[in-house]
Amino acid sequence: MNRVRAGMGGVLVALGLAPWGSLYAQAGPPFLTNDPGTPGNGNWEINLGAMQLSERHSATTQLPQLDANFGVGERLQLTYEVPYVFASATGEPDHSGWGNSVIGAKWRFLDQGEGGWQVATFPQFVFARSASAVSNGIATEGPRLFVPLEVSRPVGALLVDFEAGYFFARNGPEERILGLVVGGPVTSRFDLNAELYSDRVMGAPPGDTTLDVGLRYRLHPAFILLAMAGRSINGSSDGHAQFLGYLGFQILLSDYGRRLNHEAGR
Repeated sequence: MNRVRAGMGGVLVALGLAPWGSLYAQAGPPFLTNDPGTPGNGNWEINLGAMQLSERHSATTQLPQLDANFGVGERLQLTYEVPYVFASATGEPDHSGWGNSVIGAKWRFLDQGEGGWQVATFPQFVFARSASAVSNGIATEGPRLFVPLEVSRPVGALLVDFEAGYFFARNGPEERILGLVVGGPVTSRFDLNAELYSDRVMGAPPGDTTLDVGLRYRLHPAFILLAMAGRSINGSSDGHAQFLGYLGFQILLSDYGRRLNHEAGR
C-alpha cells in the first residue's frame, strides 16, 4: 500500500482497531516502490514520517511526510499525500515550505490471492507549486501525471514487488521510475526487506539508482514502526544520493467499530 496527527485517540475509538493480521513483506512506506495492496473496504492506512535525502552539495528533509489512504471496496484505494520540505544547498540560504500535493486512485485489477499474482495501476496527479518553491528546491515543476504498474507475487518464503512508472509533465522534463522490493517476515511482528530503485529524468542526466534496506515492526495492532536507510550505487557525484532514509509510523484504522454501532442501532 501505497508511497511519503493529533487527537488520533478519539478516531481509534470511533473506528475500531485493525486486527493483527500477517506482517508479510510488501512495498509502500518506508520504501519508494509501491505495491498492489489496498487497505480494504472502509479502512484507513495513514503513514506519517520523515524522509531525508542528502546529495553532494544539497539536502532535503520532508517532515512531516503525510500519506493518507482510504479503501473503497476490496480493490480500490484513494490517496492523498503532501510533505513539508526543508531544503538546503551549499552557499545558499535554507528554504522551507509545503511541497507538491498528490491525489491518486489505486485499482488492483488482478488478484489471485496471497499465493498468486496481484497487479494494480495507481494513477496519481501531482499539483504544481509556485515558481519560487521550485527554484528553492521545495517542489518539482508541475502539474504532472504519474502512471505506474505494480506487480506482486510470493516466491517461496519471500514476497517480490515490482513497480514501473512514468511521469507525464505539462511543464519540465518527464521522468521514469523502476522499483523492486524483496523481503519476508523475520518474526510474526518484524519484516525485513531490501529495495533497488531507479529514477531517471528524461533528457537530464544523471539518473540515480539507490539500494536500501527497510523494516516494519508492529508495536500494536494499529501502529507499525517504519524505517529505511540506503544510498546511491552510482557513487557520490552530483545528483547521486549519499544518504536516503525514512523513519515513521503506519496507523491502521478499521471500520469495525462503526459496523458494530450500526448493527446495534438496527
